Amino acid sequence: MTPSLLKRLQSVDTPTVCNAIEVAQGKRGFDAFTRGTMLCSAPNEPAIVGYARTAKIAAVHAPTEPPEVIKERRMAYYKHMAQAPMPAVAVVEDMDFPDCIGAYWGEINTTVHKGFGLSGTVTNGVMRDLGDVPSGYPVVAGSIGPSHGFVHVKEIGTPVEIFGMLVKEGDLIHADRHGAVVIPEDVIETLEDAIEKLLSTEHLILEPARKAGFDFETFEKAWAQFENSRT
Repeated sequence: MTPSLLKRLQSVDTPTVCNAIEVAQGKRGFDAFTRGTMLCSAPNEPAIVGYARTAKIAAVHAPTEPPEVIKERRMAYYKHMAQAPMPAVAVVEDMDFPDCIGAYWGEINTTVHKGFGLSGTVTNGVMRDLGDVPSGYPVVAGSIGPSHGFVHVKEIGTPVEIFGMLVKEGDLIHADRHGAVVIPEDVIETLEDAIEKLLSTEHLILEPARKAGFDFETFEKAWAQFENSRT
């Protein structure tokens, strides 16, 4: 990913990226995105963009492994996050889903991850401390709750599933208040151009629709231009 593409991705929303992927692939049917409604800690901040750093947690039940094993894995998790190639996104599956109770993403953990240099978090789990999550580190989560339960790390660097979206370590992620998407490797080189093409073609409809006197005849002409531009 070039610096130019990174900047462009940070400037657009996730629906735009989903549409641009279809433009780049020249077809519909792309499906590597989240399903259902997710919540964002900072809906007005720029999108989260980066390479996935994955892990799995659980919190409903107390861990049965020895405390030293749990502690060692927790530190291995933080080391894994701290050593991520940047830009990076923490993509963490809560294995208790859909009955998640452990708010792993509160003031301390988000501040630590931001300090490591990560761009944000995507999780099917719980977030809290919404007034204290640091700016510049959005969390896109499955729910909001008050307690951390028995939260502990179960796996590090393994494939995860977030609201139906499968994510492997190193996948390129884009996420915002709409949810998240995995950007396929085969479109990365052409994605910036696809975004520009998409925005310019959408403008063919949006510009006349926003003007006074817009009617069906105007729409019909604009739609014809829109369709021609997509071929």
